Amino acid sequence: MREKILDLSQLREESRRLRAQGKSLVATNGCFDILHVGHVRYLAAARRLGDALAVGLNGDASVRMLKGESRPLNTERDRAEVLAALESVTYVTIFHEELATRFLEAAQPAIYVKGGDYNIDSLDREERRMVADFGAKVEIIPFQAGYSTTALLDKMRNG
Repeated sequence: MREKILDLSQLREESRRLRAQGKSLVATNGCFDILHVGHVRYLAAARRLGDALAVGLNGDASVRMLKGESRPLNTERDRAEVLAALESVTYVTIFHEELATRFLEAAQPAIYVKGGDYNIDSLDREERRMVADFGAKVEIIPFQAGYSTTALLDKMRNG
């Protein structure tokens, strides 16, 4: 499964290879700190939209920027390996910025997928512009109600 974990330049090459073969790459991104069934269902649904799925994984520093100093609970390498173990995930690439723009630039997906906690207007403007520039379609996969890492952590703290 470690062969599925690519750096940005390797992802760029895989994306070019897939396009040359007429295949479509789907991309999504997130923290995936504690993998739960909502994540698994979301990633499986994303994978069904194309021939391969690249997951951009927020590195540890960017998770702290987004979620606070107590996160992540699992290191970026551990989170990447867990994601890579999923059948639905073709590639995992760790990125260290708060925004996924460098990941998206490398992936140049045919489809950019976000979860139902987003809508087209709440996507970051720079990410939205970037995927539009290379003609990617944006797909929103319905949110899996009742599944949230934050809610799971709250439940663990409060019993």
